[in-house]
Amino acid sequence: MKNKMFFLVCLAAGIGFSCKDAPSGAEFVVTTENSYWEAQPPLLPDDGELTPDVVIDPADTRQTIEGFGTCFNELGWTSLGLLESEAREAILKELFSPGAGANFTLCRMPVAANDFALDWYSYNETEGDFEMQNFSIDNDRQTLIPFIRSAQQYNPDLRIWASPWSPPSWMKHNKHYASRSTAGQALDNGLSKDREGREGTDMFIREEAYLRAYALYFSKFIEAYRAEGIEIFAVMPQNEFNSAQIFPSCCWTADGLADFVGNYLGPAMQDAGVEVMFGTMERPNEQLVDTILTHPTARQYIRGVGFQWAGKEALPGIHARYPDLRLYQTEQECGNGRNDWKGAEYSWNLMKHYLHNGVSGYLYWNTSLRQGGVSRWGWAQNSLVVVADDGTFAYTPEYFVIKHVSHYVLPGAKRLQTGGNFDNILAFVNPDGQIVLIAGNDEDKERVISIRIHGKTYSPLLRPHSLNTLVFQP
Repeated sequence: MKNKMFFLVCLAAGIGFSCKDAPSGAEFVVTTENSYWEAQPPLLPDDGELTPDVVIDPADTRQTIEGFGTCFNELGWTSLGLLESEAREAILKELFSPGAGANFTLCRMPVAANDFALDWYSYNETEGDFEMQNFSIDNDRQTLIPFIRSAQQYNPDLRIWASPWSPPSWMKHNKHYASRSTAGQALDNGLSKDREGREGTDMFIREEAYLRAYALYFSKFIEAYRAEGIEIFAVMPQNEFNSAQIFPSCCWTADGLADFVGNYLGPAMQDAGVEVMFGTMERPNEQLVDTILTHPTARQYIRGVGFQWAGKEALPGIHARYPDLRLYQTEQECGNGRNDWKGAEYSWNLMKHYLHNGVSGYLYWNTSLRQGGVSRWGWAQNSLVVVADDGTFAYTPEYFVIKHVSHYVLPGAKRLQTGGNFDNILAFVNPDGQIVLIAGNDEDKERVISIRIHGKTYSPLLRPHSLNTLVFQP
């Protein structure tokens, strides 16, 4: 009450929160289902003497954060293309300009077609072209390249890594971009049942000429994007290598990927000055990761592992056994196209799980989609931005979930281990000593929590079903 009365006096004096003798407080921002990113009066320490719900020791650090971000795909760019240029630039600034909004610093892109591409394509569909003489990224000049360049205008230091959903179709046993058929359904992908792939098999033709050509394909991709002024700092060999999908996909065994990385992709990327990470890992099976981390040739090239979807269940065990291994969350689960608060709360819990288990990079999937979020292959998903048919747009609840973290937590920050009985939180210390705490309240009633930091106690009121960021200066 004393703090509230102090600020009321300041306001009455017409000088807001800049009263000369005002004590410094914690920056405080709140998002609820019906109100996004509401700045609150600075939160001042109080006289609380009860046992705190949260105890923060700035010296009790865990993994170093590389960054937060999103992914570039074709439907993201074409949806933004429906907007007037002023609105599109406002979105790009909000997402990528340092300090402006989401503050994204780490992003992902596909190597050719993915499930949110306009259609199937690869960079070389000339069968038997093992020398990659017909390699071309011309398709990307209409979508991915302008998308990435537009983001780079706001953040030239944006770091980008890449992974394929499918190799060129002629490199697969079934000679098709998909791995599972939709024959007999309204949306027919052209793959017959007898040509389907399945988990636990290598759909890629594991012969010397094909493996060598595919490594060259990656090298050509790196070179071509470099020529466009876009540096790719890392690659992963296959998106969801266990999943036979109706859209661009390719199943591999872990042994197959280990062979490809150890004898072909690893050396090629080393020559190109590009890192190799293993992934993306979408199964709760730690042994699949162990296979490549213990492989006699592949392990020397692996600089980290990327997890998504059910792969999150394998993350705690891998992090426990390989505590120094670099870990990414590579694709946040994509929702159902409704972009509602229920999805936002689920996304917050996903973020806590991944960051509490050691990831240093956290990636959202769809940057922008048209209303409904339906892909070329009929899958409705969520996005950070929704573009309506009337040419308007809106940021979604999930956008504000990631912004509550990414706006404040900078590359080089360290996650903090917190004490106390309240665990619906994430906490970080930035390189300058600034401490960022994000607290959720998923209950139907408001709640006050007490936070002990720097020998002081703060007691923010958490609204029902809210996300709250507090920033404490060193």
